[in-house]
Amino acid sequence: MSAFLADARETVAPRRGGKDGLLPPLLVALTAVTGLVDAFSYLVLGHVFVANMTGNVVFLAFALAGVGGFSVLASLLALGCFALGALVTGRLGRSLAGRRELLLGVTAAIQAVIVAEAVTMTALAASPVQTGLRYALIAVLAAALGAQNATARKLAVPDLTTTVLTLTITGIAADHAWAGATGARVARRLISIAAMLAGALVGAVLVLHAHIVYPLAIALVVLAAVALTGMARSRSRSRSPESAM
Repeated sequence: MSAFLADARETVAPRRGGKDGLLPPLLVALTAVTGLVDAFSYLVLGHVFVANMTGNVVFLAFALAGVGGFSVLASLLALGCFALGALVTGRLGRSLAGRRELLLGVTAAIQAVIVAEAVTMTALAASPVQTGLRYALIAVLAAALGAQNATARKLAVPDLTTTVLTLTITGIAADHAWAGATGARVARRLISIAAMLAGALVGAVLVLHAHIVYPLAIALVVLAAVALTGMARSRSRSRSPESAM
């Protein structure tokens, strides 16, 4: 139990001087953003995800097979724009190598700008969302989440990919003491799952019972907070006596 609590503390409130700094809680926040945005995309934009590309590959297969409610174009658009966002941010990651919190802050800032545009478009949209606007929202949101995924991959904080939970869930079982392993990082993995679940739940409730723009608005606030925190943390590190030595 003490190891579990220590792992949870290091994930949500890491100690000063820790290996990953403030990256774990910031990545947990972005995991919640994934849930919010995917809830919006699936429920408002049709049967398509803008973050979960594994799901889109399956949806593409359904569409090709003629299953109703799935779109070949929507799935391909999401996959392509996600890859484009990852490509651009991959170049950014190499230019900011060694400045991990700044990389996360800049990526979140880029995402915030994109999501702000999506919020504006959605707030002014008719209901249901028209086809042209639906595809535009799929494109920009998938690009934003592709950027997030590429940055999380570059940062390589264990079990905090922000968009993929398959390996996280596998790790809970495969690394459990019952499997003869140490059971390390169970708390972090559960926090990651809970963050996405909470984001998706809140997003779905808001879409169904409030207004479709609210999940994106909350995601925008979280992204802005992550961007400001990451940049401020990077600036404070660059000014610290240790960084000057």
